[in-house]
Amino acid sequence: MMDWNRLLTTERIRPSQRKTDARNAFESDFGRIIFSPATRRMHAKTQVFPLTENDNIHSRLTHSLEVMSVGHSFSIRCCESPVIQQRANCDQLDLFRKITLILENACLIHDIGNPPFGHFGETVIQDYFKAFFSRKDVPLQLTEEEQRDFIHFDGNAQGLRVLTKLQSVNDCYGLNLTCPTLAACVKYPNYGEIDKSRIETKKVGVFQSEKSYLQSIAEQCGLMVDGRIVRHPLCYLVEAADSICYLTMDLEDGFKNNLYSLDMLSEAIGQDFPLIYDILKEDIPDKAKITNIRNSLITKLVETAFHNFEVHIKEIEKGTYNQELIFADSPLANHLQIFCIEKIFSIESIYELEMLGSNVLRGLLDFFITSLFIKGKEYRKRALKLLSNSIVEVALKECEVTRFEELPDYYQLRVVVDHLSGMTDRYALKVFRKISGMN
Repeated sequence: MMDWNRLLTTERIRPSQRKTDARNAFESDFGRIIFSPATRRMHAKTQVFPLTENDNIHSRLTHSLEVMSVGHSFSIRCCESPVIQQRANCDQLDLFRKITLILENACLIHDIGNPPFGHFGETVIQDYFKAFFSRKDVPLQLTEEEQRDFIHFDGNAQGLRVLTKLQSVNDCYGLNLTCPTLAACVKYPNYGEIDKSRIETKKVGVFQSEKSYLQSIAEQCGLMVDGRIVRHPLCYLVEAADSICYLTMDLEDGFKNNLYSLDMLSEAIGQDFPLIYDILKEDIPDKAKITNIRNSLITKLVETAFHNFEVHIKEIEKGTYNQELIFADSPLANHLQIFCIEKIFSIESIYELEMLGSNVLRGLLDFFITSLFIKGKEYRKRALKLLSNSIVEVALKECEVTRFEELPDYYQLRVVVDHLSGMTDRYALKVFRKISGMN
């Protein structure tokens, strides 16, 4: 059984050196996140609609801010819950300065490692390396575990690397956030084989380069259960906040792009969400109706998720709960997800722009990897000049070497992927056009 004193610890991977001020450790985390360049770059990364000219459509940053708002709603419920107060042995005010900040921080950074061009960007990177490692002329030596990091590249794992390494100032601890903040945003505390029968091992959520950090986080927070690392309980609420926002806000974006009618939506979810019929009868513009539907859906899904969190808290603490909170015991979220996939995520214009993103990412990967590892030293020298100096410096510090050529092959590839995944959509397109002669 988990100990909430450890789940809410203020310990960091590297002991804190900050000077005492009025803020607690989690409030300090918030400042570090807000002022991080990686947070700023999310404003120009795709949520659903790549390279859109419509400023009202969601980016990774606006999505993350909305997730943070829903996370705040969950935190208030946690702080007011007698069940959580009893298990944490804290009063409402004490919880408010702990759980509220942990949830808000984790929600804000949950997508910080996503590459350009949305989730399809992850697929492009995965497919590129599947083909790359199957080639007979690859001059690199990586273990099977190291290859898995690239073949199963995931934005969640990249996010932990961004937070703990790539936002570096003087060392290899990145923002050096508290262990609970990091744990709450690690959806898949797994650096081994993928096992889809367990919620925490459905993906590779931690790279080999950060596995010692995950072990430290798990030890500090008490997340070792029966010899395996399980999720932090608050991670379930972060996941729920994310799912609620991508379902409801993508729904609103899709309506603004004329991808479906309100009648189509009511037919899809009316049986699970009768309130939609009352909203559709209101004498207000359709844009106001979709806003009211979105707000009501968020309220309903938050209630569902938190109810499941309270009811199943003992299973969550034992590491045996194996479902997403909003999809358990309610068909509404499932029907919403099906509707979004069919009416929004699968439209021709999104596919066209995703294929543009695919060509850009593949082109950049091919340029850097061919120049660095396949062609001669003159190409290597020029490609190195185009890589981020700060990212290269982090890898050199990690491996305690002074030159890129001295890095193990795994970390040389790591530098390339770190560089590309940190790009915004338009910057990636700009670089690709330059190196391919389109500009």
